Amino acid sequence: MSPDYSPEPADARQFTARYDGFYSRFASAYDWLVKVFPVWRNWLGSTLPSIQGPKVLEVSFGTGYLLTRYASQFETCAIDLNPELARIAWGNLQQHNLSAHLQVANVEHIPYPAGAFDSVVNTMAFSAYPDGVSAMAEITRVLKPGGRLVMIDVNYPRDGNRIGTVLVRGWMAGGDIIRDIPGVLKGFGYHFTDQEVGGFGSVHLYVANKAV
Repeated sequence: MSPDYSPEPADARQFTARYDGFYSRFASAYDWLVKVFPVWRNWLGSTLPSIQGPKVLEVSFGTGYLLTRYASQFETCAIDLNPELARIAWGNLQQHNLSAHLQVANVEHIPYPAGAFDSVVNTMAFSAYPDGVSAMAEITRVLKPGGRLVMIDVNYPRDGNRIGTVLVRGWMAGGDIIRDIPGVLKGFGYHFTDQEVGGFGSVHLYVANKAV
C-alpha cells in the first residue's frame, strides 16, 4: 500500500498565518522544549557531520539551537519567517559568543543570489511550508552546483511499522504537510541518501547533492 501523503493546502496564506501565529505565541516554550528534550536535539544534531562549507544557509532556523552547534565553523547565514523566533535565536547566539547573519524572510523568496551557498540546512520545517515545490525551487536556486541540502523531516517508516506510521499521522493531524520528500528531491535532480534517525523510522535525514 502506498503512503498516504497530504494534499497541498488550499489557502497558502491562511496556512502560513496559522503557523506564524503559533510560533509567535509559543516561541519561548518551543525554545525551552528544544533545549530540554534530548530526542529533539539528537534529531537536529544528526545533520552536523553532513554540513559542508565554507558558506552555509539555514532555512527556518527556529530559535537557533542548531546554529549554536555549527556557526563557529562556517560563514553562516540564516532565515526564518517569524520575528519572535529570530529574536530568541539571536539571543542564543550571543549567549554562546557566536554570530551569524540572521534575516526574517520567506523560504519562497530567499534573499540571496543563485549559487551562493555550499550547504543549505533545513530541519523539521519542510512540512510547514504551504508550497513544497516553490520552497524546494528556492533552496535549489541558492545552492552552488554540487552543493548540499541537509534536511530533517517527517516521513513514513520504510518498514511500515505501526508506531512510526501512527506518529506520522499524528503530525499530519496536527496540520503538517507530509510529503513524498524523496520524490521531490528526485524531481529537482538531487542525488541523495535517506536515513531514518528517530521516531520509529518517522524522522528522516536527507543528505542531497545538487547536480553539477
